Amino acid sequence: MATKNLSGSGVLFTDRRDFYISPDVVKELWTDVTPFTTLVANREQRTPTDPVFKMFEHRNPWQRQTFLVNGTDIANVAAGSNSESAALTVDGISGLASTPDASWVGFVAEVWDATDSYATMLGHALITTATAADAVKFKNIGTTAIDADDNDKFVIIGNAHGEGTVSPAAWSDELQVVYNSTQIFKTPLEITGTLEAAALRGESSELARLRMQKAQEHKIQKERAFLFGHNPKGTNLGGSETFADAAITDASGNVVRSTVGILTAIEKYGTTSGDDQNRFTISEATYSYSNFVDDMEKVFQYVPEEGMKFAFCGRGAMSYFSKIDGSSGIAGNSGWTVNLGPTERSSYGFNMRMLETPHGVLALVPTPVLRSEHNKQMLIVSDENLFHSVYRPPVYQTNIKTDDAFDGVKDQYMSDEGIGITLVESHKLFTITA
Repeated sequence: MATKNLSGSGVLFTDRRDFYISPDVVKELWTDVTPFTTLVANREQRTPTDPVFKMFEHRNPWQRQTFLVNGTDIANVAAGSNSESAALTVDGISGLASTPDASWVGFVAEVWDATDSYATMLGHALITTATAADAVKFKNIGTTAIDADDNDKFVIIGNAHGEGTVSPAAWSDELQVVYNSTQIFKTPLEITGTLEAAALRGESSELARLRMQKAQEHKIQKERAFLFGHNPKGTNLGGSETFADAAITDASGNVVRSTVGILTAIEKYGTTSGDDQNRFTISEATYSYSNFVDDMEKVFQYVPEEGMKFAFCGRGAMSYFSKIDGSSGIAGNSGWTVNLGPTERSSYGFNMRMLETPHGVLALVPTPVLRSEHNKQMLIVSDENLFHSVYRPPVYQTNIKTDDAFDGVKDQYMSDEGIGITLVESHKLFTITA
């Protein structure tokens, strides 16, 4: 029966009409899927001699030399008396010999009051004697009496020595050792010989299509591992772990190594307060521009040469920091405006928006794998303290299935890679709550 119009039915509809506008084009949902891995791979690449690798790191002790009073009202020293205090028990030592010794003698310190979060200076002290493994004596070289109570902070501001004295005792700190491991990634693909030979729309070769798809999947798996990966042996970024190889095995008893990701490292070893704070939980409803400025002061405490840091954002975090007007976001809550540049393409090949802060510039990078539970997180990295560890570079292995003359093709992408992380305090993680 002849049809009188195009819509038709039967064979005309099911088989003769060509519904495909571009039969050789397949659209992918995400194309720019692994910005963090792209950054790491393009910044620095190292080839370890072992899948478990170590790194040295060092924090200059003179950046922050402090100690705390351990006790209550144990020293009351008048100004101008030239009298030595009673023995002052100390703890919370930073940037100095781990216990008071001769290397402490001669230090000049500001004394700050713990009762108002160290907003008030109590005076100036000269350390004159290290009396025991946990105690010192000092003289007041300021103009007000010093009553040192529990947790008051002594901040070293220099040293002073008498005429004709010999060289003071020397002290130096050790380098710290941190570690991580590479991880074996395998992403297979398989089709039958019949499918390989078929004439198809969408892609003329199903094998070619799968190669492209699985290449992207392989990159996504690395992106997830470099961000969220975990290893029970840790990395020693907290300075308290003992170096060891992997203790995890698969069902056949084969050792399985995994790399520790940057988010995992921050969550495990980071701090939620203090000068080196790198874990921030902020309220979407109450976070103000004033809070933002204070937090950015900590983010840019260690400023890179270019004055810019990459901030990898889930869509929720991207939206939040992009709300210049309205009832939500830092600008809406405070009445301030934020200079947020247009979306631009970085030299690494991913999109970003420049957010100017009083202390530096954040390059906001949409990051697809930061979704679901991580949707409202923003990871700010100091990329000079990250590197790509490649024990075995990525390879595409062909025809890996040979048993019983398999009628088809099985290939796989394989690599043995990881991420090196140092100076965890230089990396920051923001989590936005309702």
